[in-house]
Amino acid sequence: MIKILAVDMDGTCLDSKGQMAPETVKALKDASDKGVLVVPTTGRCINCLPKALKNQDFYRYIVSSNGSLVVDTKDGSTVFEACFDSKTGAEILEKLKGMIIFKAAHINRDFYTQGRIVQFIVKKFFNDDSVNIVYVRNMKKYITENSPKIEELQLFYKESGSYREKIKEILMDYPEITVAHSKGYAEIYDKKGSKGTALLALGEALGITADEIACIGDEENDISMFDVAGLPMAMGNAIDAIKQRAKVILPTNDEKGVVTAVYDYILK
Repeated sequence: MIKILAVDMDGTCLDSKGQMAPETVKALKDASDKGVLVVPTTGRCINCLPKALKNQDFYRYIVSSNGSLVVDTKDGSTVFEACFDSKTGAEILEKLKGMIIFKAAHINRDFYTQGRIVQFIVKKFFNDDSVNIVYVRNMKKYITENSPKIEELQLFYKESGSYREKIKEILMDYPEITVAHSKGYAEIYDKKGSKGTALLALGEALGITADEIACIGDEENDISMFDVAGLPMAMGNAIDAIKQRAKVILPTNDEKGVVTAVYDYILK
């Protein structure tokens, strides 16, 4: 029996225009009403959760920043945390110097951007979900002076295989850090903070085993939860690495694949 349904946001619950259909919201609510613990499991920070979910009460726990943080929304407490220190973050940013990369970070549950251009790009991407974006003039200087725990560093760049390889090469010096790439975009976070690790930690806290966890996703940052969940389901628009790990291939995000997952595989 499935007790946790972990659902990715962008590319999964959200369509190609970044919107969550009312049918998707209803399906997730129906799953919750039937006793399934619905857990938004996203690369976003807590305070950039999709607007369509912010006023809903059918979920209690959120896995954010690719698993760096698991929060209990009932009291705001932290269930699980796997951040990396500001010294490591500053060193990575220094090694990226000279590359044409826009920088952002998840810090203290908020989204921080370096420069107004990045702020504009992020606001355009997140639309109404971007009310808590914080602007800083220089990311490296900010984290060096304030020494925050970093949930995630985000890098935006013009699609280039050379940049991907360069970022991977830099991170070889940091075995405790991992990276997930999408097109023109990289997310850097602590290896202990993957979505898979976070879901297992949440399950352990609630007495739920991996076999009782289902997940839905589409991108590289979802691989870790596909490797641990008892029922991994891939969106029709998912990358091949996700589809190869899936037990179920769903319709695409524009075809409301999450709705199919809930009614045909979770509640059937």
